Amino acid sequence: MAFNHLPAGVHDALRPLSVRPVTHSVSMAHDQIPRQAGIHPSPRAVLGRLSTGAGRGARITHTEHLPPRPGTHADWPSAIRPEVINAIRAAGIDRPWAHQARTAEHALRGDSVVVATGTASGKSLAYLAPVLSTLLDGSEQPNGRGTTALYLSPTKALAADQRRAVAGLTAPLGTGIRAAVYDGDTPVEEREWVRQYANYVLTNPDMLHRGILPGHPRWSSFLRALRYVVIDECHTYRGVFGSHVAQVLRRLRRVCARYGSSPVFLLASATASDPAVAASRLTGVPVVEITEDSSPRGEVVFALWEPPLTELHGEQGAPVRRTATAESADLLTDLAVQGVRTVTFVRSRRGAELIALIAQERLAEVDRSLPDRIAAYRGGYLPEERRALERALHSGELLGLAATTALELGMDIAGLDAVVVAGYPGTRASLWQQAGRAGRTGEGALAILVARDDPLDTYLVHHPDALFRQPVESTVLDPDNPYVLAPHLCAAAAELPLTEPDLELFGPATEELMPQLEQRKLLRRRATAWHWTRRERAADLTDIRGAGGSPVQVVEAATGRLLGTVDAAAAHTTVHEGAVHLHQGRSYLVRQLDLDDSVALVEEAAPPYSTTARDTTAISILETTTEIPWGDARLCFGSVEVTNQVVSFLRRKLITGEVLGESKLDLPPRTLRTRAVWWTVTDDQLEEARVHPQALGGALHAAEHASIGILPLFATCDRWDIGGVSVPLHPDTLLPTVFVYDGHPGGAGFAERAFHTAARWLAATREAIAACECEAGCPSCIQSPKCGNGNDPLDKKAAIRLLTTLLAGAPEQPSAAE
Repeated sequence: MAFNHLPAGVHDALRPLSVRPVTHSVSMAHDQIPRQAGIHPSPRAVLGRLSTGAGRGARITHTEHLPPRPGTHADWPSAIRPEVINAIRAAGIDRPWAHQARTAEHALRGDSVVVATGTASGKSLAYLAPVLSTLLDGSEQPNGRGTTALYLSPTKALAADQRRAVAGLTAPLGTGIRAAVYDGDTPVEEREWVRQYANYVLTNPDMLHRGILPGHPRWSSFLRALRYVVIDECHTYRGVFGSHVAQVLRRLRRVCARYGSSPVFLLASATASDPAVAASRLTGVPVVEITEDSSPRGEVVFALWEPPLTELHGEQGAPVRRTATAESADLLTDLAVQGVRTVTFVRSRRGAELIALIAQERLAEVDRSLPDRIAAYRGGYLPEERRALERALHSGELLGLAATTALELGMDIAGLDAVVVAGYPGTRASLWQQAGRAGRTGEGALAILVARDDPLDTYLVHHPDALFRQPVESTVLDPDNPYVLAPHLCAAAAELPLTEPDLELFGPATEELMPQLEQRKLLRRRATAWHWTRRERAADLTDIRGAGGSPVQVVEAATGRLLGTVDAAAAHTTVHEGAVHLHQGRSYLVRQLDLDDSVALVEEAAPPYSTTARDTTAISILETTTEIPWGDARLCFGSVEVTNQVVSFLRRKLITGEVLGESKLDLPPRTLRTRAVWWTVTDDQLEEARVHPQALGGALHAAEHASIGILPLFATCDRWDIGGVSVPLHPDTLLPTVFVYDGHPGGAGFAERAFHTAARWLAATREAIAACECEAGCPSCIQSPKCGNGNDPLDKKAAIRLLTTLLAGAPEQPSAAE
């Protein structure tokens, strides 16, 4: 029997939470704390007050104190125009930080450069100064448009924010800078003006892929003059999305070359490991890195906080911790009572709304004036609503926001005293990005990471060195993934016929793919070039943010209103018939899933239960790319085919998780060709580990679950991006085998990263299981929220012994397996 762990299943946003507040006593009287504007309470004192009360102090597993850091100034390069320097001074910045000046110097010299420094270190100004100066130079040329620049951000909201920042900075510069946003929200009547006259266009990779590149003849004057391409928040371009963006950028470089330009790439990133390597892989050009942060920083107090165990029991009778949502709502409440300006970051939109609601209800018990000073902030709000919330937070009118990552990426929200992170956000880079939102004015700041009931969160709050003594992750992407590359080759051929010299630009896998695209009659070779053969738009072959396949539209049956979409890969597990679907805080029941038309019909309902899909998974090895001996065990990496079928779903009580019943489903199996890492053990090793045959399935299954939960610590992925299968006797290996695979066609680079860090990854997995205080296994160690087998069987103690024996044979030389 195979025990599986399906990716892209029931997301955190679909895990129901009770909206009834738990009985809560605010830790101190609100009138004891001054809340005047401008007062920045000591982060140590704030944390001390939060830790008072019954059992509160025991929830803090570690406190890290980061000392203040002075700033180091420099002078702007002499090539920066004096008008630009004067405009920067008028904005209150007399001299740049040293890293800003170095970035500008490289940009003016024509070097592609990535500035990877901390939050609020002035990365935007580092690239804006040379860009604006160069655009002013170009505006004085007699050829009309002059020099142009393109700005790419991962979200429309961030591009709009940058547009406002540029407008404020360039107001004294006159008409030499004509900045404009060009995205899906840009009115049709404005688009032609942007194409003809704007010299600084702010957009996103999606619009570049679907709009600008396919219509490049209409952008010819802009592309001909393109000097700079700014890629903001470039650390977000990872996994499959990052791989798609990498190919979009290669298409951009190719079209620019057609018009005689070769733009310089200026990238801004949160602190990242090997940012130059990641930036070069993303852009395809050599990139210089600037990583020394010379901006000042106030003292940061960073606390790791673990919610207590409750009296509730979950699957297989496992103990359940209080949710990070409820605990974070408590902390936001207490911080508001102290007059501490706070943002609580939450992974889901519903979670943000829920934390704000609970905090408001509890604050009403203390002071009726306080609930209005707490709000939610998430994607889906109108721009004017977001701006109003930001202004209210700046002014002190708002004391707290519960926000999704819509507030993480580059938004300027200075003046915060504290940040609460409700659940590890998936990467150290994101954690520091969110924590850096506090103390942006140079004052001291408090950051608190509240652990979810999850193996990775539990591991981190008990192993602080994994957060504070390790570099942030490398950005993982794989532009050579054939499932990513193929549609972009078609799109490139539709833009300009592909020639032999073009193939090198798109990577080494291109040459092998071209005959396949010809056989599928997508491309046709004529003379020396390949041409797109279809009438439809080649850019529509792929959604650069999706996982392949047409997204399923979620439609309200009674009104025909489109509520949203679900990725094709997640549809079978999230919008099957009978599923509870959440959308913007409302619950819906799925009445019908039409796979032919990619439509799920739903009706609003409020069932007292959640739903969890059950599935069966089989995996076969297609090719073993690399194999390393670990004593008698083997560690392998290669290509696999995963066959998965959703066969039923469970209904569970909202609060307790108690199973109310199971319903059968009749859905077709789905196959996925992807990349995987796997390990095998021998009978002798099982005997050494004292893993008896009746315990083998539970030991492998538990090790699989925990390893998937820990992998995001070593690869920039979410546990929902990866899947796993454990088999006591696999037909291809003829041995007990555990697989962990990328949940995306062709792979996303996560399994490969796992292979190269296997010794550290599996050691951390074993330690996470062993350190958990539960007796037989729980969600904090070996249970998975998306297990297709109901977390049965699992054997915690046998898994520890098995991993101990496996790791004993790991190569001593890190280079052999890492």
